[in-house]
Amino acid sequence: MKTAYDIIIKPVITEQSMEESEAKKYVFKVAEDANKIQIAKAVEEIFGVKVAKVNTLRMSGKKKRTGAYPAGYRASWKKAMVRLTDDSKPIEFFEGMA
Repeated sequence: MKTAYDIIIKPVITEQSMEESEAKKYVFKVAEDANKIQIAKAVEEIFGVKVAKVNTLRMSGKKKRTGAYPAGYRASWKKAMVRLTDDSKPIEFFEGMA
């Protein structure tokens, strides 16, 4: 059985995700085999918040050149966009970054 920390791998910190954090929307890199229900429960357990909705998508690996060698690919991964309820507190980890 996976723990919450096995499901949520790391937060995705970009300009766009930081702008969305003001509206209580957060982006995480998650385990490839995790579903939306598992992701919601993991976020609630780790951060102590209420999740309203989870959207997921698979990010395919980009093609990268490595000099004279043949081109390779970056690893594919799964991204989850989590929206919190209006009465939920914001996640403290993201505060002060935007």
